[in-house]
Amino acid sequence: MQRRVFLAGSASLALQAQTTNLKLFLLAGQSNMAGRGVVEAEDQVPVPGVLALSKEMEWKPAVDPIHYDKPIAAVGLGRSFARTLLNFGPQQRIGLVPAAMGGSSLDEWKPGGTLFTQAVRRAKAAAPAGVFCGILWHQGEADSSKEELARSYTARWVPMMNALRGELGAPELPVVVGQLGEFLRTTPDASPFSGLVNEQLAQLPLRARKVAFVSSAGLKDKGDSVHFNTPGLREFGRRYALAYLSLDATWG
Repeated sequence: MQRRVFLAGSASLALQAQTTNLKLFLLAGQSNMAGRGVVEAEDQVPVPGVLALSKEMEWKPAVDPIHYDKPIAAVGLGRSFARTLLNFGPQQRIGLVPAAMGGSSLDEWKPGGTLFTQAVRRAKAAAPAGVFCGILWHQGEADSSKEELARSYTARWVPMMNALRGELGAPELPVVVGQLGEFLRTTPDASPFSGLVNEQLAQLPLRARKVAFVSSAGLKDKGDSVHFNTPGLREFGRRYALAYLSLDATWG
């Protein structure tokens, strides 16, 4: 059952006026979707026309951190994704629905599991404010440690994503997936099969309809060889948006 999102605080009436006819996007995966980039002043400035669903199921201006999965949640790719889309459709209003969880494996996103169920719950809470236009997915670092997990990634991802689309009532909802950071190759002990996972991710558009793959070529880490840095995440969000536009000819 869908339930409406109630807004709290002195700005609730002003926000409520903006929370109709939103173009909604679910953000799912692990820490590089949640965002671990260092927050800078510009990341705290609201983007007109872009809202995010808070942990409390309230619509708020989309300022980083959008996610709340862990205390270290910081800059992600959501804001730059939304800002880029608005360049191609300035009259649109966008609602970001964060649901990523740092450190999570693909198996933890199985239908019926906690993360899958939580993502569906948040999506359905957001739904009265607009219509879902896409899912942004970035995950795979946690599946890069074992060859069997890496080789079976596509076989496990497709039914999971089909089930998630089904829960949202849109079997062909556009999905954008991102390549793992190239810098993972510098930590072979922790991520020996990251290259194999990336091969699987790149093949997803061939295995499922309405899926686009985004390259992370040239994007740098924040110094830990695991997480993209702030400039990299901003650029990644831009690339996600352009990939999304290749799937949705009606945007604008």
